[in-house]
Amino acid sequence: MIRLLLVTSLVLGTASCGLLSRDKSRAAVSERALPYKAKLSAGEDKRNIAISVVNKGAGLEAVRESVRFEATKYCLLNYGGSDTEWQISPVSNDWAFTQDGEKLVFNARCVAR
Repeated sequence: MIRLLLVTSLVLGTASCGLLSRDKSRAAVSERALPYKAKLSAGEDKRNIAISVVNKGAGLEAVRESVRFEATKYCLLNYGGSDTEWQISPVSNDWAFTQDGEKLVFNARCVAR
């Protein structure tokens, strides 16, 4: 009886450790303030992601830092690695984006695992 109680408490205690640490990592924040609030949405294939950010006239590098952070966080937490393939524009050989009103939308794919 005592052994059963001890084994049960050890199993439940160990199982709950993973849940507690996972909750903390979901609330990841950048070390420094990001210039814009980016919104990530996953496609039908959860590895394909679209990240939108409102362009307020700042440089593209400031916008990209916000977009990069969201993609890295999503891929790392869901697939175990931060490797991301960005959709590339054939004209500029740089990250492609579309403009939807004031929003810039970047597309990428998580490639870890």
